[in-house]
Amino acid sequence: MIPRSDRDALALVVFDWDGTLMDSIGRIVRCLHLAIAEIGAEPRSDAQLRDIIGLGVRQATQALYPGADDAFMQTLSDAYRLYYLERDITPTPLYPDAEAMLATLTERGYLLAIATGKSRRGLDEALTSTGLSHFFDATATSDEHPSKPNPAMLTHVIERLGVDPMDAIMVGDSAYDLQMANNVRVSGVGITHGAHDAGRLRRCGPAALIDRLTELPPLLGQRGHSG
Repeated sequence: MIPRSDRDALALVVFDWDGTLMDSIGRIVRCLHLAIAEIGAEPRSDAQLRDIIGLGVRQATQALYPGADDAFMQTLSDAYRLYYLERDITPTPLYPDAEAMLATLTERGYLLAIATGKSRRGLDEALTSTGLSHFFDATATSDEHPSKPNPAMLTHVIERLGVDPMDAIMVGDSAYDLQMANNVRVSGVGITHGAHDAGRLRRCGPAALIDRLTELPPLLGQRGHSG
């Protein structure tokens, strides 16, 4: 079971978005390829692009093109966001049972939050299109806080909701999610259906690994409460 400060403590479950709740990895990779081609930059492989998913756009650009100057980073960031938010229509469905899982955790009394490498505009549009916004008590994005694995966005939602870090977990599909959790001493749960495989996630020392979102409520047990 996930550690808690007290057996009856109300828990906070913080989710990453892309690759965790939404099956958007394919669209991200496609839009990065298109943006890179549009600005005439040196191509990168699918594996290289998947590897940086979870970072903020500027941080991802630095990882893909070490030494790139601010002008290049901004140009690629702008091109990527244009494709992802306006031009590309690659489907980005929720993972199976995502909504049902969130409903179950809400019914059990868990607070829910999001900490994501998406922009505020991107997250708000995704929450609106999926109709999931009502589940979340707090959200944090990479254009409001330093990019993962910096702990700032996770610390923000924990402090905003007044939860002991021991009573929070971070659920994500990338090593950056789990490294961020480690940096706050929050338990991390890795999910293997997104950007990084089980081996990469396991090296981050998560409290647990799951393959499907349906595995999360049984893992957490009945520690949440509504009173």
